[in-house]
Amino acid sequence: MSGPTATVATAADRPGLVALRTRVFVEEQGVPPEVEQDAADATAVHVVARDAAGRVVATGRLLERDGRGVVGRMAVDAVARGGGYGAAVLAELHRQAVLRGLTEVELHAQVPARGFYERAGYTAVGGEYTEAGIAHVTMRRAL
Repeated sequence: MSGPTATVATAADRPGLVALRTRVFVEEQGVPPEVEQDAADATAVHVVARDAAGRVVATGRLLERDGRGVVGRMAVDAVARGGGYGAAVLAELHRQAVLRGLTEVELHAQVPARGFYERAGYTAVGGEYTEAGIAHVTMRRAL
């Protein structure tokens, strides 16, 4: 049995991924909307995963900075957590980074999600810090 899959988002996916990020980051976690949406969204590669009904239930984005991929805005709908959707999005973000010639990715993981990223091959670099009022740790992974 295969698990969820993720694809590069299209313009038609944008409202669904914005709504998901708003639910997860703004409503659940209290991140200010002006922090959650930023100028980098315009140039990022966005990836989405959908449930059986076709709803966007997971998303993430990839930026390129200083020759390294930067994964961010990883969000999974509360009802879909634990279902493999986040892993599918992360795998597709890694694939997109490789297609762009990148050999390493970095992300700012929320501390409670650290284990998820470690299972995906990431290693913490440095200590914990606060970003948008939430404890984070920088993590990197070779591709």
